[in-house]
Amino acid sequence: MPSATPLRKPGDPAAGKLFEFQAQLPKLPVPALSETLPKYLRTVEPLLSKEAYAQTKQVVEEFAQSSQGKELQRRLEARAAEPGRPNWLEEWWNDLSYMGYRDPVVPYVSYFYAYKDDRLRRKPTQRAAAIVRAAWEFRRQVGSRELAPETTKAGALCSHSYNYMFNATRIPRRPSDIEATYDLAANEHIAVVRNSQFFALPLVHGGQLLSAAEIEAQLDRIVEQADSSAAVPVGVLTSDNRDLWADNYRLLAEASPANAATLERLQSAAFLVCLDDARPVTREEYHRVFWHGDGRNRWFDKSLQFIVCDNGKAGFLGEHSSMDGTPTCRLNDYILDQTLHAKVDLGSSAVRSDLPAPEALRFVTPPAVVRAVEQAGQRFDKVVEQHQLRVLQYEGFGKDEIKRLGFSPDGFVQMAIQLGYYKLYGKSRATYEAAATRAFAHGRTETCRSVSAESVAFCEQFEAATASAETKLAALQAAVKAHGTYAKMCSEGKGVDRHLLGLRLSLRPGEEKPKIFQDAAYTESSHWYLSTSQLSSEHFEGWGFSEVVPDGYGVAYTIRKDAVILHIAAMKNEFGLNSDHLAHYIKEAATEMRAVVLACKLKEAAAKPKL
Repeated sequence: MPSATPLRKPGDPAAGKLFEFQAQLPKLPVPALSETLPKYLRTVEPLLSKEAYAQTKQVVEEFAQSSQGKELQRRLEARAAEPGRPNWLEEWWNDLSYMGYRDPVVPYVSYFYAYKDDRLRRKPTQRAAAIVRAAWEFRRQVGSRELAPETTKAGALCSHSYNYMFNATRIPRRPSDIEATYDLAANEHIAVVRNSQFFALPLVHGGQLLSAAEIEAQLDRIVEQADSSAAVPVGVLTSDNRDLWADNYRLLAEASPANAATLERLQSAAFLVCLDDARPVTREEYHRVFWHGDGRNRWFDKSLQFIVCDNGKAGFLGEHSSMDGTPTCRLNDYILDQTLHAKVDLGSSAVRSDLPAPEALRFVTPPAVVRAVEQAGQRFDKVVEQHQLRVLQYEGFGKDEIKRLGFSPDGFVQMAIQLGYYKLYGKSRATYEAAATRAFAHGRTETCRSVSAESVAFCEQFEAATASAETKLAALQAAVKAHGTYAKMCSEGKGVDRHLLGLRLSLRPGEEKPKIFQDAAYTESSHWYLSTSQLSSEHFEGWGFSEVVPDGYGVAYTIRKDAVILHIAAMKNEFGLNSDHLAHYIKEAATEMRAVVLACKLKEAAAKPKL
């Protein structure tokens, strides 16, 4: 059984270009109570009645003055200052949101990217081979640490998560999973799955990297072998509740000594290539394939899975526990830039005759394992059936047009989502937008609370029958500005949610929970009816994830130069959610917003004196 200790030390900050700024990164700050609590009140006020807000205000002010509030703040500051602790939130967050979270990782945690079509490579194994070559080059740059660190105008971003990109896997455990990483130099193979059957494919032979032609030939051999036989779809076990999967992982590993070796070979692979027999056409069809597929032709615990369908459609599925979307977005954007624009080094067109056959990774499956697989598959099918999905490609504007209109693209799209939801439900509700905190050592994310007094006023004005275009424009401008201001605070480590979480987790067993955390406003304002996030690439046909609460929506969006693509997911349940209707109203909202801005610009232009 793999150890809980990573087999490769997460990077030495002193070595290599990738980590050249790592030692200089500041620690995630602990804001002052006097900074966070007033900010918290501003974020909850638009969600509450006057009476409820007055009660919450009193509770918050009492907490600010209490000895308990000051003691929890002191404990959190002491934790942040501990020598050798790069980030006060890291262990808490990783366990609470990922490793200790017990619902299935798919569809609830993992995320996917849908690729643009590759017109140079319509044959699936040919496309897969080019993806492998490009990914392998990115892996080489990560392994040698010659990959440049990501930077923004404000400075360098943390590179720590690159340690968990290649040759990495999540492993189920009770009560909390672990992340295992494997030495890159000692594991120069990828894993491939076809028809629920796994294979190990070494990418180096005779000291030489396989060419794209050789990889394609090897993938063709895998397809031929897998399609001529059947196997118990063991991969679906990874789709299950994490406690059930932890039990079945042990059952599988102990069923035969061969199984433990097979697991090790699969888990130590650089990444997994899933060759699907699906032929998706519509956006909803291929988003579903990359989001969850049939559950059998996957190993959901692998950090990276590249998926190629029989009609050449391709995408990526990321395991979220140790990496957020920005590093994998960079990886996938690189792969697509290399492959779609004929930049990828394919190597020789010759195929060496002495290539060994891909190694079949066969599991021994006694009746107990077969029963576990069948039951996991039934649960997976039920969960997937409970989800609805609508993909909206809005072509009324994209990033370039929004900028010409004078707005931040992200803020403008966030307000379109807010107005769309308001049109559907007649109210604004708590909304999560992921904001990266990678400007800090081992930083992950903070919650950008998209609902503000300004966003509510904007929705009200746009729905008012008598509001003028100028009034609407002013409300839109104020809402987008307020959103941008709070988003910037979040990226600077000065949001509300992570600080409050740290204070709550600083409580010791047996201590009374402060009233601020018992207050209904605390629960309601962090019940994410809308969970949203943006990751953008000109090479993506969208990306996505699920809702985070049963009565909410998951809205992932890509802002391309010429379009906005939104993946809108929700459950089919007693709450009556409707992804089609939300998509309809977001589209309507976006069109109205654009029309208002253009009308005001035309009026302004007409009022200017002509020379």
